[in-house]
Amino acid sequence: MDRNSHALTIAAGVGIGVALTLTAQSLVGSKSVTKSTETGKKVQQRKPELREDIRNGLEECIGNTPLVRIKSLSAATGCEILGKCEFLEPGGSIKDRVAANMIKTAEEKGLLTPFSGDAVYEGTVGSTGVSLAIICRAKGYLAHICMPSDQSTEKAQLLRKLGATVEPVSPAPIVDPNHFVNRARTLASNHTASTTKPGRGLFADQFETSANWKAHYDGTGPEIWSQTGGKLDVFVAGAGTGGTLSGTTMYLKEQDPTMKAVLADPQGSGLYNKVKYGVMFDVKEKEGTRRRQQVDTIVEGIGINRLTKNFEAGMKLVDDAVRVSDEEALAMARFLVEKEGLFLGSSSAVNCVAAVRTALKLGPGHRIVTILCDSGTRHLSKFWANQDVGESWDMTLDDVLLANEKLVKPEVVERKVDAFHSEFGP
Repeated sequence: MDRNSHALTIAAGVGIGVALTLTAQSLVGSKSVTKSTETGKKVQQRKPELREDIRNGLEECIGNTPLVRIKSLSAATGCEILGKCEFLEPGGSIKDRVAANMIKTAEEKGLLTPFSGDAVYEGTVGSTGVSLAIICRAKGYLAHICMPSDQSTEKAQLLRKLGATVEPVSPAPIVDPNHFVNRARTLASNHTASTTKPGRGLFADQFETSANWKAHYDGTGPEIWSQTGGKLDVFVAGAGTGGTLSGTTMYLKEQDPTMKAVLADPQGSGLYNKVKYGVMFDVKEKEGTRRRQQVDTIVEGIGINRLTKNFEAGMKLVDDAVRVSDEEALAMARFLVEKEGLFLGSSSAVNCVAAVRTALKLGPGHRIVTILCDSGTRHLSKFWANQDVGESWDMTLDDVLLANEKLVKPEVVERKVDAFHSEFGP
């Protein structure tokens, strides 16, 4: 064999060796196995590649919740209405994101030391308190929650089961020192100043701290942008502290300035008029008409009659607002159970009503994303107290959008139904 033939033989051998090696590696990586079917035919099945995915504690499970198409609402409106499933967070609500970021920020500033007796104080209607209680317990802090005494009882019960101290406070205006937020601030200050109580007190201050909206700017917004492939027309959300609406909107509009943001606001809240007309006022604030001292609605978690720093952070980016009545929210909550099996809380129902009204206003073909904030399990004693779905599937979207008309004469309802169908179609 001459020198050239020998070289060709070596090269061919090397090539065959490399090919066999790559083939073997491919087979090993894919873990392909041969199995026989019932007919005796052999088929190749690929085993999943094994990869560890272990979170370092419950706090690392927060975020990356699914985005789901709400089929019934999408079919009824001709728009794609998507819900971000925040009720699947470890603590059961979107407030997990905020609580985690508030505590992380405080730790970075050296304001909290684990297992030292340090306590986090907060004024909340419930969900933020639950999230704080869970994360505090996981990270070695105490939680002291001040909440209005007229909130659903299961929230207070859950907080106590999580080891938090719960202090019910009579509803009062924000200017009152006994308002639940002011009470939490005072207690935190007293704890820090105490010479007998171990550790320090931290007032979480969810309504005003930038750690709130930044949690959504860094998390909720990017997740929605990624999950939609950067294709959405409208983001709809309610506002209690305002952090979700502001932070998410700020991020999304940086990616697409043409995207619209819509506030979903319950009755009794002044934010609707602030967005629409620049005036912070609601008709239920008129003297002699108000039933509650906070916001006159059965809805919990959203709606407020003052401007917070979190809402102001993104207020100029909000394009429109939709007001939702208690009757509409209750009807939507039942509708979503009946049609989707989605058992949601009051603020989620408000968001969905606003998403539907926005879809009908824009017309078919748009993609709308909203937030499914928490589960109905935290609203059993109040929002869901008189709601029974039963075995039927007979609700229509008209039952939701015309829920306010149940108290008027039937002939008036009939005229309004005709007018509704004339504007939006059957």
